[in-house]
Amino acid sequence: MKFKSNTFSVLLTTLLFSNLGAAKEEAKISFTSTDVGSGIYMLSGQGGFTGGNLGLLVGEDGVVLIDDSMPPFLAAMTDAIKDLTDQPIDFLINTHVHGDHTGNNQSMGESGAHIVAHDNLRKHLLTKGVQGQDGMVPAAKAALPVLTFSNQMSFHFNGQTATAIHAPKAHTDGDAIIHIKPANVIHAGDTFFNGLFPYIDLGSGGSVDGYINAQMKIISLSNAQTTIIPGHGPLANKKQLQAALDMLIDAKDLVNKHLKEGHTLEQVLAANPLQKYHDDWNWGFITTEKMTTQLYQDLSHAQSHQGHNHTH
Repeated sequence: MKFKSNTFSVLLTTLLFSNLGAAKEEAKISFTSTDVGSGIYMLSGQGGFTGGNLGLLVGEDGVVLIDDSMPPFLAAMTDAIKDLTDQPIDFLINTHVHGDHTGNNQSMGESGAHIVAHDNLRKHLLTKGVQGQDGMVPAAKAALPVLTFSNQMSFHFNGQTATAIHAPKAHTDGDAIIHIKPANVIHAGDTFFNGLFPYIDLGSGGSVDGYINAQMKIISLSNAQTTIIPGHGPLANKKQLQAALDMLIDAKDLVNKHLKEGHTLEQVLAANPLQKYHDDWNWGFITTEKMTTQLYQDLSHAQSHQGHNHTH
């Protein structure tokens, strides 16, 4: 079986290891925890890039972890969890397949955690593998989800009901939004980059419209008091998610106008339609140019697909 390279994982790994030495000299990389109430915490990296934000649900019934960073930070992640509970992880929920959210699956699985994810995430790991030092390698059995779902599933722990809800064709084709309804907390995974241009992984089944729909779904589950843990960026609320959604809908329209006029990608990039968002949303991995490119690629693909359908 041939394992194809995952561009996002490769870029993340390159980014990680190129910055690791400097980060170690400047500051020890660690995780800080934010108590969002009802025994729920957000864990986020400090001193360098550690992957996506983690969620942790702690109580007398057991412990549920949402996402698990990357292998170089396993010890730091474990230390941060031990500061909050001495119990083992009972369930690990993966919000999506990318290595900065599933990187410690094997270690967690070997430690006894039951890994939970969408059907498509397990399928990705089985067919594409995981990121190794020299490219993609087969996923270890312990890294695979042992419980999968197609639409949604719920966990009843510590007086909370945490429901994992599939967001189709959003950031990837296997995204899960975790809604902890009694506590009014949502872990959005990478269907929400707070204050940053989002990465929409078209090669892994993601789409612009699916991403917009995922954010609209989260907003429908939210009110002014909802705490939202984004995949990347600081802890958020409904208003900040709405700002991200408004930006994305407008950005889509701005690029679509050029597409309808028959402009090439080079012409669109030269016109820089997202210039007004550059100062606030541009960042290292998804620059304004990359954001414009992924919008153009997805919208042009959708347009050509529609045209193909109309010829039949």
